[in-house]
Amino acid sequence: MCLVGLALGVSERFPLVIAANRDEFYARPTAPLDWWTPEVGEGNAPILGGRDLQGGGTWLGVSAAGRIALVTNVRDPSEVVAPAAPSRGEIVERWLRADTTFDALERHVTGAGFAGVNVLAFDRGGAEVVHLSNHGVARTTVGPGLHGLSNASIDTPWPKVTALTERIAPALRGAGAADELAIALFAALADDVAAPDPSLPSTGVGVEMERSLSPAFIRMPEMGYGTRTSTVVVREGASLTVYERTHGAVVVDRRVVLARWPG
Repeated sequence: MCLVGLALGVSERFPLVIAANRDEFYARPTAPLDWWTPEVGEGNAPILGGRDLQGGGTWLGVSAAGRIALVTNVRDPSEVVAPAAPSRGEIVERWLRADTTFDALERHVTGAGFAGVNVLAFDRGGAEVVHLSNHGVARTTVGPGLHGLSNASIDTPWPKVTALTERIAPALRGAGAADELAIALFAALADDVAAPDPSLPSTGVGVEMERSLSPAFIRMPEMGYGTRTSTVVVREGASLTVYERTHGAVVVDRRVVLARWPG
């Protein structure tokens, strides 16, 4: 996951909303949104999410017990990553097993040798949300409001982060149902217009790369890389709906409703 917009308590009707894009190499094998059971551990409950078939785990997942987790990479070209570094998708899987506390998750994120990572971990149906990182940023409780996350710390005002969060509030006001909200948020996630050069972040990858990575929706066919999956999560009343749009030669939409969440 490389871009996330989050609305917590902004709308009475939709108290929890997530809009996110996953950017990845096109050749990396991936399974679409579905229920699946982690292979590590015993007695694991199923997870709802896509699945990284190469590294394991997932970039964004939901449990029926009221937990959500997602990860984004930290962009730091100077970072030296160990060849045997574990997959960041394992962090999501660990949190959704529901036997992990925020403290234990933080120790795991900072001590297990992951490449640079941001984590958003949700508990109790979104009543508690925490941002974690292993890149020199202290653990943060995420409060009500609009928030954005990409490949820096939470609420760092990169152009695409600001552009996405600015589109969430009007989408919330204009939506009469979760499906209408998802349509508006998928449109925001599909924005492929590059930011003006003066507003680009300086992360050490060069201006051309910064420009290519600046839209919400990334297309870099020359590198075999781009936005692979868009996900929208909407809580409405007692239900939670997860929408996934898979991008490729054919665009495929999936939708799963948890009628009572937490169940």
